[in-house]
Amino acid sequence: MPRDGKILDGLTVLDLSTFVTGGFCSAMLANQGADVIKIEQPAYGDAIRHSGPPFVDGESPYYWTVNYGKRSLELDLKNPRATAALYDLVEDADVFVQNFRPGTAERLGVDYESIADRNEDIIYLAVSAFGQTGPWRERSGYDLLIQGLSGIMSVTGEEGGQPVKVGLPVTDLVTAMWGAFGVATALYRRELTGDGEYIDLGMLESVLPWLTKQAGQVFAGNEPKRMGTKDPVLAPYQTFETADGYLNVCILNEKLWWELCEVIDRPDLPADDRFETNADRVDHIAELETELENTLRTKTTDEWIEIIAEDGGVPAGPVFDIEEALHNPQTDARGAVTEIEHPELGDVPVIEHPLKFDRARSGFERAPPLLGEHNREVFRELGYPEAKLDEMEAAGVFESAPDEDD
Repeated sequence: MPRDGKILDGLTVLDLSTFVTGGFCSAMLANQGADVIKIEQPAYGDAIRHSGPPFVDGESPYYWTVNYGKRSLELDLKNPRATAALYDLVEDADVFVQNFRPGTAERLGVDYESIADRNEDIIYLAVSAFGQTGPWRERSGYDLLIQGLSGIMSVTGEEGGQPVKVGLPVTDLVTAMWGAFGVATALYRRELTGDGEYIDLGMLESVLPWLTKQAGQVFAGNEPKRMGTKDPVLAPYQTFETADGYLNVCILNEKLWWELCEVIDRPDLPADDRFETNADRVDHIAELETELENTLRTKTTDEWIEIIAEDGGVPAGPVFDIEEALHNPQTDARGAVTEIEHPELGDVPVIEHPLKFDRARSGFERAPPLLGEHNREVFRELGYPEAKLDEMEAAGVFESAPDEDD
């Protein structure tokens, strides 16, 4: 690989998944240079295309965020000619991703055995709610259900209140990241052994390793509870109200605790037996919260950021809304949100992925594809003549590509 190339240049990924789990996984691979061919249902496409409002000229920005960098190919997998065409693609592919409910891939002829028969070197990722085995294997599952089953909702929300869903589709994204990690490690193993791989990835199991702190409490015989923004093992480590908004303060050790009290002019707090050590502060979190909030309400968030974070060097920060999170001096300096040219909409925003390599490039170079935008292009690259493509279109294997409707 050239020094200025991308790490996954030359890798071909066939992504038959819908919505977020497989989609974000393959987007991560596209960001590193893989040619991701998104296989979609003719005329309708991936259901995430229709997820909204809001829409921008008929397109879902939510769809954009998990489909940058890909090509779109429509294939009706209930049509034997489409399946045969897919098998041709499989012969030259490196990775195959699907998130069908267990049993569906077999009915469509795209299960691991069918795909590996055409390409024994393939890395095959099967994503589902509960994995391919176990009593729940055939159940459908989505982010909300997995947030509930994984315990996340039991520790999210205010003390004494109802369980609360995390505002992001966090279990979809966690699963997607495990998927990309699994594909990358399987590709590395293939380099060493020459062997392909089958990866069985369940959403519920994907979330459990992320429970860390709360699982540690269970292992110690305690019952984790909802605590709002407070932390079960650190204090103060939470959100406080200021004169005009909110401030997060993160104290992880005694040194930071003394420094915080010094910069906010509360030297009396460390001298109080209730707040001397972290364990003391955790045991008296309600009293500590009252003391600190009485002080922090006397100034604005910006004033406290200057005093605590900038001058004092103590970890503290504001609670941004989403627009502020996307656009601020730090993210702007790092190029976290850029733009890319869309074939119909002009420039559209791109949330870049964070890996910045010294010896390789990364980043998205294609806009989120129009449905079927690359129908003919992909098969031309396999050597299909135009007459055959015309026959396939007439037989309903795929629709007419957008740029060929004119």
